[in-house]
Amino acid sequence: MHDFLIKEISNSNIQDELSDIGFDKSYIERAMNKFEYKNFKIYNVSPAQANIIKQTAISVGADCGTHREVITGKAELSDCILGGSISQLEKIGDKLQNQPFGLNELGRKIAKLAVEKPQRPKTKLVGILNVTPDSFSDGGEYFEPKKAIDRMNELINDGADIIDIGAETTKPYSTPTSDEEQIKRLTPILRYVSDNVITPVSIDTRSSVVAQECLKYGVSIINDVSGFEYDKRMADVIADSDAQVIIQHSKGSPENMQNNPQYENLMDEIFVSLNEKIQYATSKGISKERIIIDPGIGFGKTREDNFEILKRWEELRSLGCQILIGLSRKSLLDMPDADNTEKDIYSLALNSILINNNIDYIRVHNVKLHKKIINMLSA
Repeated sequence: MHDFLIKEISNSNIQDELSDIGFDKSYIERAMNKFEYKNFKIYNVSPAQANIIKQTAISVGADCGTHREVITGKAELSDCILGGSISQLEKIGDKLQNQPFGLNELGRKIAKLAVEKPQRPKTKLVGILNVTPDSFSDGGEYFEPKKAIDRMNELINDGADIIDIGAETTKPYSTPTSDEEQIKRLTPILRYVSDNVITPVSIDTRSSVVAQECLKYGVSIINDVSGFEYDKRMADVIADSDAQVIIQHSKGSPENMQNNPQYENLMDEIFVSLNEKIQYATSKGISKERIIIDPGIGFGKTREDNFEILKRWEELRSLGCQILIGLSRKSLLDMPDADNTEKDIYSLALNSILINNNIDYIRVHNVKLHKKIINMLSA
């Protein structure tokens, strides 16, 4: 009897693996799509649509999971899980474009997503600068304008690609800071920025009034942790500028977001909510290219929820926007008595996984430490 030796391949570059075994090089580009697999979740389709999708998938050797009552017609709507090789998904997409019940548009989307392999540049570092007296991490340390400016320059020298300045604490159970007070805290720093700083600056605020004032100084990004929920004018203010916007998912407000947050399906709810916010932003005139999405670690999430997001954040890529995650020194580390040096080490450990998977942005306190790991992983 032959003693077969089998190894599961974890190398994501199947082209190299095929080349190594002597596969026909003239066919390797086309063959790759037969060895790479993707799974898509399609939301809210009718029984007729679901049945056609399933039969189309089966016809090319793939499959599609649906609600058990789809076949009887008792389910009004069903989500579907469509899975197959890239080659199979391309064929499914092509075939659906010739089907009724509006499936031609779905076919085009599937065909596009099947072959989509965007080039992802090196992860960018967003350095945190809190100009508040009550931040959870470094409250009061950079409250004075001179200390804040010195810290900003330090973050830039350490390798920050963006500086995110916040004048309002949004930690759990905090209360809002007035627009006037935020502007008072930010103005001296923004005056310095407009004359001396080339590095892009982001302003962490939920207020359209604060955002509008800061945009006068040429800031590049508005980081709205409420995702347009706190101030309905925020989208209009962003639309009237050239700035980018970070739209974050948050369940509730800082005052109540950690009061027993619960989800039926965490990643589905985050995905659908962010999609709705993206649609709202684009309806206001903000292009997708200007939108960065953030699943909101610690904002209306349990510790288990936070780690689920870290495992599955790549599902959000289907929304077509750049992605940011901020976990630095947060409570998911479960280190309430540790100093910031120790918290930074564990923050780095988790962020290195995100960096290795080419997340677009991470928001961190210790830029120097993270810059080193990015350079190491890039090498």
